[in-house]
Amino acid sequence: MLKTTTAAALMLLLGTAAHAATHEVTMLNKGADGAMVFEPAFVAAQPGDTILFKATDKGHNAETIKGMHPEGAETFKGKMGKDLEVTLTEEGLYGVKCSPHFSMGMVALIQVGAPVNREAVAAAPMKGAAKKRFDPLLAQVAE
Repeated sequence: MLKTTTAAALMLLLGTAAHAATHEVTMLNKGADGAMVFEPAFVAAQPGDTILFKATDKGHNAETIKGMHPEGAETFKGKMGKDLEVTLTEEGLYGVKCSPHFSMGMVALIQVGAPVNREAVAAAPMKGAAKKRFDPLLAQVAE
């Protein structure tokens, strides 16, 4: 009986890992929403999914925005002009920016599972073009 329970638990864990997805986000000088964008700018993911930020155009990076990640989650910061792959395990919202183009509104939002930190993300300071692009992304968050 113990062996059967252990085997079932192991299969459940392996099955969950097998269902993890990879979401590709391109970093572009010009896209459907204008200049300096992530496409897509909103990603709905599940814990354990991977986000692959593709440096399609040079001069971009992807990094978490201060105050816009779940408590206990690791922040990330990619190198300029390089792809970045991150696996997100903590549920919540992750605000993402391109450092040199943040003031131009190059932002993205990733929802991993439940938006447990929605209030903190909504309250984080943001202004100008970044706020103008980020607010519609926040409106896409599903409860």
